[in-house]
Amino acid sequence: MTIEENLAMAYRRGQSRGLRFGVNRKKREMFRDQLSRLGIGLENRLGAKVGLLSGGERQALSLLMATFTKPQILLLDEHTAALDPNRAELITALTDSIVREMKLTTLMVTHNMEQAIRLGNRLIMMDKGRIILDIEEEQKKHLTVERLLGEFERISGRKLADDRVVLG
Repeated sequence: MTIEENLAMAYRRGQSRGLRFGVNRKKREMFRDQLSRLGIGLENRLGAKVGLLSGGERQALSLLMATFTKPQILLLDEHTAALDPNRAELITALTDSIVREMKLTTLMVTHNMEQAIRLGNRLIMMDKGRIILDIEEEQKKHLTVERLLGEFERISGRKLADDRVVLG
């Protein structure tokens, strides 16, 4: 399916559907406006097949589609894990911007400790399916990856060489 077709389906999520044209001029312009906010040029490629987009472009499109209907909670599960570092940072910045702008309650699962510290207003660390650490926004302001690793070691009793070990 094309970018436009995907956007049309996402836009109608939760609404009744019938037999009519999915996209009219007004919707197409709205889609272009929304896509232009991403800053990656997708607004000029509405007819492009989504399967031919890069991973970062697909992730940005998915993020936009997921927020069309302003969900009660936005679930992001490792949404930058498969991206190169530059695209991951772009998607992270887009996510932060959209979540703040729309005031969305968001649950983001990540193994990237720097990202976990930098984003959001609460950090919950889990180990073996259990919550081992719960840090509020004010405490996060002074937290570093090194301190977070130290807390993990103190609580779990296991020493990690660095935060990359957590990814494994």
